Order: sequence, then C-alpha cells, then structure tokens
Amino acid sequence: MEKQVVVTKPAETEALGEQLAQQLQPGDVILLDGDLGAGKTTFTKGIARGLGIRQTVKSPSFPIIREYQSGRLPLYHMDVYRLETGGAADLGLDEYFAGDGVSVVEWSQFAETELPEHYLQVAIERQDDVDADQRRLTLRAHGDRFETLLAQLEFSDE
Repeated sequence: MEKQVVVTKPAETEALGEQLAQQLQPGDVILLDGDLGAGKTTFTKGIARGLGIRQTVKSPSFPIIREYQSGRLPLYHMDVYRLETGGAADLGLDEYFAGDGVSVVEWSQFAETELPEHYLQVAIERQDDVDADQRRLTLRAHGDRFETLLAQLEFSDE
C-alpha cells in the first residue's frame, strides 16, 4: 500500500510526523529517504513531538544514532549516510529495530542489508520547480503492521 501527500511548508511536514507518531508502537521502523535538505529531520521532529519528546531533535549525522528516552516510547534517530562505504553491520542496528522504541532511519539505502523485513518507508521529494518549500511525501507500507497503520492515516491530499 502507498499514500502520497504534498506539503507546502516545513510545519506541515512536522505535523505529518506528529500524526504518524500517534499510531506507532515499540519495534516500529520508519525509513526516511530523500535528498539533503528534503525534510527528513523535520519529519523526525514531528515524530518526536507526537511521542511526547520535548528535547530538541538534531540531525544525527555525526554521532550516527541519537536516542531520546523521554517520550511515550523511546526514539532512536539514525542517519546512516556516512555508512555509504560500509560499516552498518557493526552498529547493532537489529538491537534497536527489535527494541522497545521507534527507530527512524535516514538514508536507509546505506544500511539496506541490516533493515528488518517490515517497515514504513517515507520518501520525501523536493518540488523546487513549483515552490522551494513544497514536498511530496510518499509513504509505502512493507508488512501487514504498516499496511494497517497506513490505512488508518488520513491525509487531506491523497
């Protein structure tokens, strides 16, 4: 199953992440893919807010993984871009994926061999030819859990 939505400002991207977070459960994995500056961390900020996390969410580019424990569920925010040349197997990502929190993975193609079988993929595409702030988000469910989750989400632009 797949759904698409177009947003016109970063606050809308964040609001979609917050809406999604209301449905998330322990062990859920969200993959965020898109170009640099597309809005992956903005979407993650919304997920954090929806989980009740009040800490400032920052891109985990340098540390690769940032953990936020203060919400309804822990949030494990990963940016695996620097693993483009390998090394994902050494991070123990499977322990996060099978853990008690929600894992959000930016640049997931660089950890493809470590990813679980079931996840929600969110591709964020800039629509610069229309408006510099406009983005198209395509949400693709992989597995029954995420098919159900995606069916429950209501977006105004489908």
